[in-house]
Amino acid sequence: MVTKEQVIKFMAAEFPQSKCLVEAVSEGSSIIRHRVGVDELRPGGTVSGPVMVTVADVALYVAMFQQIGITPLAVTTSLTVNFLRKPSSDKDILGICRLIKVGKSLVYGEVTLYSEGSDDPVAHAVGTYSIPGARQSKAEWSSRNPE
Repeated sequence: MVTKEQVIKFMAAEFPQSKCLVEAVSEGSSIIRHRVGVDELRPGGTVSGPVMVTVADVALYVAMFQQIGITPLAVTTSLTVNFLRKPSSDKDILGICRLIKVGKSLVYGEVTLYSEGSDDPVAHAVGTYSIPGARQSKAEWSSRNPE
């Protein structure tokens, strides 16, 4: 099983530019936080769509790791986002992911996004990840980053 700490270490090493924070990782799920500041806003005082899409994508990626191990070469093959309501411009965005199916070569899941503190979702995403050569890429990363 992959721990939250292992995922955080991987993300820091491989995606140092990411502003997404791993809040939780458990069996088939993850919670990702993206702090909202002036850089995340678009005209009209709302969180930009690209920020919310990023949170959804990272939430799927991280949840998948808990199920199949850290697999750096897994790639997004589809991601559909429905924007439901205007997010709060002064609250972090939280993405809560639940994997629906984990196969040998594809992982499918959903992510609901919220403005922190609100029970009303601001967006909903469904996505699929492809796991080409999963065993090889997982072993490759593990050999470079021993415990």
